Amino acid sequence: MQTVLLPLADPAAEPRAEALLSAGELVALPTETVYGLAGDSTLGGAVAAIFEAKGRPRFNPLICHVSGLDMAERIAVFDDLARSLAARFWPGPLTLVLPAAAASPVHPLAMAGLSTVALRMPRGVVARLAGRLGRPIVAPSANPSGRVTGTSAEAVARGLSGRIPLILDGGPSPVGIESTILRPEAGRLVLLRAGALPRAAIEAATGRAVEGPEAGAAIAAPGGLASHYAPAGRVRLGATSVEPGEFVVAFGPKRPEGLERAAAIVNLSPRGDLKEAAANLFAALSAFDSADVERIAVAPIPEEGLGEAINDRLRRAAAPR
Repeated sequence: MQTVLLPLADPAAEPRAEALLSAGELVALPTETVYGLAGDSTLGGAVAAIFEAKGRPRFNPLICHVSGLDMAERIAVFDDLARSLAARFWPGPLTLVLPAAAASPVHPLAMAGLSTVALRMPRGVVARLAGRLGRPIVAPSANPSGRVTGTSAEAVARGLSGRIPLILDGGPSPVGIESTILRPEAGRLVLLRAGALPRAAIEAATGRAVEGPEAGAAIAAPGGLASHYAPAGRVRLGATSVEPGEFVVAFGPKRPEGLERAAAIVNLSPRGDLKEAAANLFAALSAFDSADVERIAVAPIPEEGLGEAINDRLRRAAAPR
């Protein structure tokens, strides 16, 4: 299959993507968080094609992207807390895991056999296309399963070229890290995946503590695999010194000891800004995702704010495979 890369600004881009999605084909699309591999959530063939193209385990559910709350309420059961979260944070990088509605049109394969469905209203082209189709769009990150997430059209093409017909190029992802996944239930807020919306922002808006993540729980949301986001080489976290020949992911102005021994260096944010670091994280890992890069050392990154999500992705990238 030939993969076409088309600028999002091209007038033909969105109509072409809409036609492909309507026909049950897949399209890689930019969102504010990362690039997604999009398909019609109501078509079993399209959902199955996403799992096949990514090599994704079928017990790992997908996020359904909606054009608004009206569409979301046809898919899932919202209580007052869930509705208030959607009103406050949609469109944006928050995914809600809710009970699936009895007449939900989402194909069961997208929910991986669960009784819940993951929903998000993104900014931009994915929400527009969902509105035109009148159906939610499933769009997991546009990369082979378990590998580094794509935050540019070029990165997507390296992983999926030849597997999908179209990639829309919207430039680098402005946020650069996936959505926060939250399960509101019985007045509780349970964090299933740290992400681009910090825990503190949710707590400030709701006046409720955010619990979790739940250690050792069964996978109830996307991105729950222990090993994920991984480059080819071994990743060493919390590196305050550099071993000879290591490729270094630095953070902030402080230089790790022995930095002159590094094979190459990329700094997520020379000024120590976590928002900038999140935007640059996957691009940095992708730059070192090569068979000749055996060892990657990552400097310590604070856990507060977006640091929780950054460290979550790094721990999964460093996990045994």
